[in-house]
Amino acid sequence: MADFYQTGIVTTLHKLGSPDTEKIEAELEIYTKKQPIALVLPALCSDVKSVAMKGIVEELKNVKYLKEIVLTLGSATEEEFKWVKEFMSVLFQNVKVININGPGIQDIFKLLAEEGLGAGKDGKGRSAWMAYGYLLATGKSEIIALHDCDILSYSKNMLTRLCYPVANPKLHYFFCKAYYARVSDRLYGRVTRLFITPLVRALMKLVGYHHLLLFLDSFRYPLAGEFCMTTDLARVNRIPWDWGLEVGVLAEVYRNISSRWVCQVDISDNYEHKHQVLSTQNNPQTGLTKMSIDIAKSLFRTLASEGIVFSDSFFRTLVATYVKQAEDTIMRFEGDAAINGLFFDRHGEAIAVEAFTNGIRIAGKNIMEDPLGIPLIPNWNRVISAIPGILEKLEDVVEEDNK
Repeated sequence: MADFYQTGIVTTLHKLGSPDTEKIEAELEIYTKKQPIALVLPALCSDVKSVAMKGIVEELKNVKYLKEIVLTLGSATEEEFKWVKEFMSVLFQNVKVININGPGIQDIFKLLAEEGLGAGKDGKGRSAWMAYGYLLATGKSEIIALHDCDILSYSKNMLTRLCYPVANPKLHYFFCKAYYARVSDRLYGRVTRLFITPLVRALMKLVGYHHLLLFLDSFRYPLAGEFCMTTDLARVNRIPWDWGLEVGVLAEVYRNISSRWVCQVDISDNYEHKHQVLSTQNNPQTGLTKMSIDIAKSLFRTLASEGIVFSDSFFRTLVATYVKQAEDTIMRFEGDAAINGLFFDRHGEAIAVEAFTNGIRIAGKNIMEDPLGIPLIPNWNRVISAIPGILEKLEDVVEEDNK
């Protein structure tokens, strides 16, 4: 049986036993009459063609409370765009596909750049941001949910549990983050287990009590790609376009709303999606090592904006503190794996920690050389102020592309 223990400063909504999801769905159908829900799906064409996406679409056919679905398609040809539109047309919801590579969206990117409001490079963050803009333009939905398109174990119950805390007006949450176990014959989730959590706790040892670090440490799976929020929050959040997206989103949520309006929810007994390769220290710009660098830079820059002063000696001490924290973490998970009869590769775990340690070194060096780094994508409030009519232009482009 799952635990019901509350830790940290973020409310945890557990999965206890086998909840009656039909009852929750029936409630959502009532709530969404006043607060319609839109689902955002950032994807590449390869994601849409995957076995996982076929399963996701089959499940979405049965989600009655969902009003809109926006799939933002990155790095696709015109023929691929047409194929994806046809693939998604089997759904009864109001479905729109945003073609990031299309001439209309590219014109919008050029317009943003001319005003000094660059939207970064192609990636999940930019795709999500563009979808938010379209949903703000149409004004049909009050709540936005987002999840990845590579979930092999997808069930409509995941979406139901993700949306419910924000949609239920009695609960009064503005942002909900998913968490779940990632287990097969072994433990997965290395970046969360062996990087994020030990790094945040190492920072807490060096910095001392800091509300942001406590906030981040309160999440059971801070790198989960699934979350739900109000459109008002989507309007004011800035977004990183790189691998720092998930941590960057949490930092923006922390900046914009009180932690008492934030929760995390257990959406699944187990979660299976594609696994990233670790990469090597000789090639740190790929795989999980690249992810760790982007995440660390996002975290360090957020802390700098909170008044934390960094130095070369700070980062050297942080590396040593992180390594000790991570080694202790490996021991914890070895025991967890043993008592559950799971395979545990202690050497592989140690190699991952070495790669992540290198990522921290590289991120620290980058921060010292350029404390500001690549700016976040501006929030939509600023974009609307700088370029009146931008939302209407975006809506026209998407509607024209989807005729």
